[in-house]
Amino acid sequence: MNTASVVIADVHPLIRAGMAALIESDGKFTLLGQASNGSQAVEMCERLQPDLLLMDLNLPDCDGVEALGRIRAHHPHAKIIILSGHDGEEDADRSMRAGAHAYMLKNAPLDDLMTCIHAVLQGRKFMMPDLALRLASRIHGNQLTPRERDILVHLASGMSNKVIARAAGIGVGTVKFHVKSIMSKLNVCTRTEAAMVAARRGLVHLN
Repeated sequence: MNTASVVIADVHPLIRAGMAALIESDGKFTLLGQASNGSQAVEMCERLQPDLLLMDLNLPDCDGVEALGRIRAHHPHAKIIILSGHDGEEDADRSMRAGAHAYMLKNAPLDDLMTCIHAVLQGRKFMMPDLALRLASRIHGNQLTPRERDILVHLASGMSNKVIARAAGIGVGTVKFHVKSIMSKLNVCTRTEAAMVAARRGLVHLN
């Protein structure tokens, strides 16, 4: 019986060990290797050419999206599942646009993960229904500009308009304009709400 070869890339040893145990317990898979950062993931995919890569979104060295782009530049048909601790649609959107076949949460039930793996190996895209629905319902015209994203990161960290202005090298009036636009696009009334919605959507990651 043919088996599908798999490489795992995750910064956390315990998660790698758990994923490895799951893969090795299923006779349909062969685990080729484990990577702890983005560069290792790229190198392993280049050298081993696995049927499937399970990769953490937040890898040191280069993050999952960057590593994904580097892998697909050389192997456009590579099948890659991004694993993340964040259910924000922004991270999912970035991952899928970069060429991932699936975006899965690390706390997803094992049955869902196995369903995802089998779907991807069959050449299909996969995302949990609730996240897919939120991603599909986003209004393209309400997406933030690159400058607004920068301002939002500062805003979410609790900076005042004056401090943001100094950090961004722009005037306070310009910051106020961007903050107003951000709050309108996120459909919120306060800076705290903006930070919470941004974190939920994956626009910023709060500690």
